[in-house]
Amino acid sequence: MEAQLEQFREDVYEAFPKRRDTLMDLLDALSSNTTARSVVELCLTLPFRCGYGSVYTAIAGFFQADDPGTSFLERQSYDQTLMRVIVPYLPPPTQRKFWLFGLDVTPAPRPFARTLSDRSFVYAPNTIRGNKPIAIGHQHSTLAALPEKAGPQAPPWIVPLTTRRVGSVETGTEVGVRQVKDLLGDDALPFKDDLCAEVGDTAYSSVSFLGPVTHADLDNLVTIARLRGNRTVYRPAPPPLEGSQKRGRHPWYGERFSLKDETTWGPPDEETEVSYITPRGRIYRVHIEGWRSLLMRGTREYAMHQHPFTVIRCRVFNEKGERVFQRPLWLLCIGSRRDELSLIEVWQAYRQRYDLEHFFRFGKQRLLMNAFQTPDVEHEENWWQIVQLAYVQLWMARSIANVLPKPWERYLPRQNSEVAAPAATQRDFGRIIQQIGTPAKLPKPRGKSSGRPLGLRMKPRSRQPVIKKGAEKPKQAQRAA
Repeated sequence: MEAQLEQFREDVYEAFPKRRDTLMDLLDALSSNTTARSVVELCLTLPFRCGYGSVYTAIAGFFQADDPGTSFLERQSYDQTLMRVIVPYLPPPTQRKFWLFGLDVTPAPRPFARTLSDRSFVYAPNTIRGNKPIAIGHQHSTLAALPEKAGPQAPPWIVPLTTRRVGSVETGTEVGVRQVKDLLGDDALPFKDDLCAEVGDTAYSSVSFLGPVTHADLDNLVTIARLRGNRTVYRPAPPPLEGSQKRGRHPWYGERFSLKDETTWGPPDEETEVSYITPRGRIYRVHIEGWRSLLMRGTREYAMHQHPFTVIRCRVFNEKGERVFQRPLWLLCIGSRRDELSLIEVWQAYRQRYDLEHFFRFGKQRLLMNAFQTPDVEHEENWWQIVQLAYVQLWMARSIANVLPKPWERYLPRQNSEVAAPAATQRDFGRIIQQIGTPAKLPKPRGKSSGRPLGLRMKPRSRQPVIKKGAEKPKQAQRAA
């Protein structure tokens, strides 16, 4: 693992277009950070060997478009380059017969950044009951690989492959569709012909996501998403009777299958059970039922009646036979190769989706994911990609990191795992850097800059409005134009 980490650092260093040495120092400072609470404080850490001004210079130089008119395509190409650097280090699946990926969106609140462009009202859950779960800022979509775990007590590691900002004129599902297509449509990556499964929350069970994905040339992709308890799907319509001469098209949809109406379900096509042990040692039993060949209503653009799927119902019981959760978990499994996954594999795959939430929490608390205050959207996107690389670097060092508990953590029960958790790896990453070295060269003093000319006054940045999505319908906007 130490040799792989060194090679990965060399590949990342060569992938940086500008400011390679400073960016590598910033990446190491972020990966080994245990004290900084703001981005500029990273210059006080041992791995960062430049001045505090170089922090912002490195972030700005992480990606710079050659032409403002093609900046979107240039960033997408650079994002694909970083993905090709990360993917070769993914371990191929051995316990399961498919690659597993997770897709989710997380908010980046910036309520006081009045000069930051393209801010909108975004979903942001809060702990105060009764408050609206919204914030003013941006959203970022992350597509990550969910590697196999060594055991039930293994840390919740993921491997983020691509992170993109969700603009105010698009939704998280639209960005997710592009991320999935770029991942599975790249001939340089090993996923194009292998069986792949992608898991997502309720937002990814809508036609806005399933329509473009199912109609794309992605025959090896199986999508697993959670269904809301009030959804209604349909069984296929029975074939027409012989001799019937009714005019018009034969109906596509038959009887309704309402998730909240048990009388519409009928007997399941498949049923199974599995037991698992929680981290606290409790034994739970999961009862899984599956109904195959169901349909959802599509749109004029996406004919969803051509893509049947499986609806799965999961209920968890304790040792006494009592329900652990009040409501069941409804899942959707769609794709031409969905029958190659058993009901237990579908449930286990979706259960691992929660590791994405651990990544967002760790990134915002330990990797300063939301701490970079900048009025430039491009610099914010650069910072999120730097955080992504820092987390991947920690994942590469998980097997060689030593667990260094704090004095009050010495008597806590230790996890029976061969790899360290993300926080423990970050705590020991400073020692790892000193041991393996860095490809970055020592900085050379260049003297003092002349600075701005005397008497120069910078123009104040203009205030940017907050965009509210869905405030005006498309038809009304066209009429106004």
